[in-house]
Amino acid sequence: MLLEVSELFVSYAEHEIVRNVNLSLDEGEVLAIVGESGSGKTTVVRAILGCLPHEGRVNGGRILFEGKNLLENTPEEWCRLCGTKVAMVFQESGSMLDPIQCIGQQFVEYICEHSPMTKREAAEAAKGMLRKMHLPNPENIMKSYPFELSGGMRQRVGVALAMFFRPRLLLADEPTSALDVTTQAQVVKEMMEICRQDKTAIILVTHNIGVAAYMSDMLLVMREGQIVEAGRTDDVIAQAKSAYTKELLDAVPQVGGKRYVG
Repeated sequence: MLLEVSELFVSYAEHEIVRNVNLSLDEGEVLAIVGESGSGKTTVVRAILGCLPHEGRVNGGRILFEGKNLLENTPEEWCRLCGTKVAMVFQESGSMLDPIQCIGQQFVEYICEHSPMTKREAAEAAKGMLRKMHLPNPENIMKSYPFELSGGMRQRVGVALAMFFRPRLLLADEPTSALDVTTQAQVVKEMMEICRQDKTAIILVTHNIGVAAYMSDMLLVMREGQIVEAGRTDDVIAQAKSAYTKELLDAVPQVGGKRYVG
């Protein structure tokens, strides 16, 4: 088992936000966590990555990655792990890019920080990764500043950065919600292609059960910090037991009388 989270409890200040969350994930599997805003989805993935906001803390449970409890990691161990074996794509990756550095400078610095590559080697490797994300003219992208790119292009750059070291686990927090529908479909397809090639496991956080149904092998539905339903995606979609899951499914728009889920 690549990742196993058991009996996870997380609080912000005095408020318990996540209660008794259990999940497991093997190499190459995709798990989607769905639920409304405030359900605890993002808190779970941030706890896995060790990047809870300042007042957040894990009160109980274990997070085993490759057999090691991440809750026991030192800061040095987190530095070695993050960005290489475990990476994250945030909702608006573009907003995390340095606005006063061009894309190439940031990408090369990131690669050199985690590998013995020279700057020239890193620049060529970065351009190759941008091509994989189907970004037009990677040479121009490398010379561009974040504000010169569209939202969809910045998000692709964020995915390229996260996927560069072929992480064993990718955490994707609403990676397409800020994009238009056409760009969402393209970015999802590109993420899936790269992950299939590299056998990367993904935890996808989304409020869109349609995207979750398309991408995931397993589905976990959260509400008010707790899991209300979990199982193989096809089973949950076809035979939802929780009233809340049924509400989410009913909220998917219909086209021509048909609801496109799964």
